[in-house]
Amino acid sequence: MNEEKKLAALGRLLGILDRLRVECPWDREQTLASLRNCTIEETFELADAIVDEDMTNIRKELGDLLLHICFYSKIGEEQGAFDFADVADGICDKLIFRHPHVFGAVHADTPDEVRQNWEALKLTERKARKGVLAGVPRSLPSMVKAYRIGEKAASTGFDWAEKEQVWDKVREEVAEVEQEMRSGERQRMEEEFGDLFFALVNACRKYGVDPEAALERSNKKFIARFEHIENRAEEQGTPLGEMTLEQMENYWQEAKRLGK
Repeated sequence: MNEEKKLAALGRLLGILDRLRVECPWDREQTLASLRNCTIEETFELADAIVDEDMTNIRKELGDLLLHICFYSKIGEEQGAFDFADVADGICDKLIFRHPHVFGAVHADTPDEVRQNWEALKLTERKARKGVLAGVPRSLPSMVKAYRIGEKAASTGFDWAEKEQVWDKVREEVAEVEQEMRSGERQRMEEEFGDLFFALVNACRKYGVDPEAALERSNKKFIARFEHIENRAEEQGTPLGEMTLEQMENYWQEAKRLGK
């Protein structure tokens, strides 16, 4: 698609939103705060589509998110704070600043070098906020936040030299969980389970695995296999609660074979 067509499509969206903001009672009453939860929901719907590798829904959900970006920009314009051009120019300026290996004289030949430069430049932009981890959003889901914390710390060199070394940390945390389970002290158990999750998220990072996507795949796999057990129980006319664990396990293994 040529640039003129892309710009025309974006202009069409902005024009439609301008009209809706005036003529639609619902759109007219929206605020930055009222849109927040909807934006979060749309983001997770996009994440689901990406995990499913559903290109049709990825396109659809990207459109929904783009609408939200335009909507926030429209509200900002009405308040005299910023408009869509300010938003677009802001990200353009940021991309140019953070890619000196493309737009400047800095050399970065590997993705790791680019990532290290990116984090170093971000830190110089946040002089008012001290610390490498200051830019991790507080409202991120805990697993995503743990991954970002690990990434940012690693960008300073605070990381395992070899990825295999992460398993020593995982085993250490498993042992500490087991120890606290024997003590029965709930708060300590929760803390050690958290440390174990954090170590596993770092293991995912070291091996290039997205922990959020990995867990979601496991969720979907479990749902499919459990639904198979439910279907087999219904076929037999046996309430699920009256099946033995052995029967359910047999159907679970059957679901695994069918899944393969």
